[in-house]
Amino acid sequence: MKAIIMLEDGRSFSAEALSAGESIGEVVINTAVVGYQEMITDPANAGKILVLTYPLIGNYGIAPKFNQSKKAWLAGLVIKEKAQFYSNWQAKSSLDDFVKEQKLLMISNVDTRTLVVHLRQKGQQLGIISTSCFAAKDLLEKLVTFKKKQKTSLLPEISLAKPAYIGKQKAKYKLAVLDLGLTKGLIQQLEILGCAMQVLPYNTPAAEILRLKTKGLIISNGPEDDVGLAAVVENIKPLIGKLPILGISTGCQVVARAMGAKLIKLKFGHRGVNYPIHNPASYKGEITAQNHSWAVEQESISKINGLKVSAYNLNDRSVEEIESKPQKVIGLQYLPVSPGFAEVNLGLKKFIKLLGRSK
Repeated sequence: MKAIIMLEDGRSFSAEALSAGESIGEVVINTAVVGYQEMITDPANAGKILVLTYPLIGNYGIAPKFNQSKKAWLAGLVIKEKAQFYSNWQAKSSLDDFVKEQKLLMISNVDTRTLVVHLRQKGQQLGIISTSCFAAKDLLEKLVTFKKKQKTSLLPEISLAKPAYIGKQKAKYKLAVLDLGLTKGLIQQLEILGCAMQVLPYNTPAAEILRLKTKGLIISNGPEDDVGLAAVVENIKPLIGKLPILGISTGCQVVARAMGAKLIKLKFGHRGVNYPIHNPASYKGEITAQNHSWAVEQESISKINGLKVSAYNLNDRSVEEIESKPQKVIGLQYLPVSPGFAEVNLGLKKFIKLLGRSK
């Protein structure tokens, strides 16, 4: 089926679609070679049109155990070539079957290389995918109309509706986890570390979190610049200094804002699995997975007593990790993904050490 993707600056690309539809969202890219299933089901990508730079997608199929959440959250998926066959001992279905089941608008045969270069030069922007409308004027009018609409929060749909307990009752550490878009991968790593989690809705008040008397609080990743995050920031402010807090990606931004820092939008976001970061205190480097378009402004951090930058992005010097020992706060802008089977990211281990030092 014939399709088109058009950016708000007027640049368009022809495509083929698996099924009919039309969708609008911010167009972002991801440079990872594998992980398309995890990206599709990551709540942090909700409402985005995701462009994958790797040219062949779907070759290892779909395995339900690798879903990061309950459903696909993308507004659209853009790929170069769709694999005709899949082969993997864990796969249960094809990418086509998964896309149909999730009612996800996917387009292929797109010149993704040119599209990515254009976005890199011009910056991330709004886009529209359509299988029914191909007139440039009409498509641009739809984008203008979409931008004028009042934004609504995705958090009520993404976050769980009521608290849920995950883990063993006799776990070494009992933590509260604020669900902005909690992923299965994070839960698995915390369980390996001996943690049990009281998972809470995104809008849980500070007083209710304190009443749980947990060892610490984790604020998960989720959709950036969501209008509902302002209320989350206000809920977190009274908790600063009251208990150890770990903010992950969007959660890092929430913690930073709660402490008085500001955010900046990157011209070209960090989305992939090979971003180098540097710890100025230890002179150690690390290759990280990232999925964000916003970052904490470094200048605003320097004005906050006790808060410091503990890791930078080596490509553009943007802030990738913040820390306040007096306030017992750690913020990881990168994604603390597992480095291998049954292994745990160093960022999560760092937080566990903080819990061990806290009374």
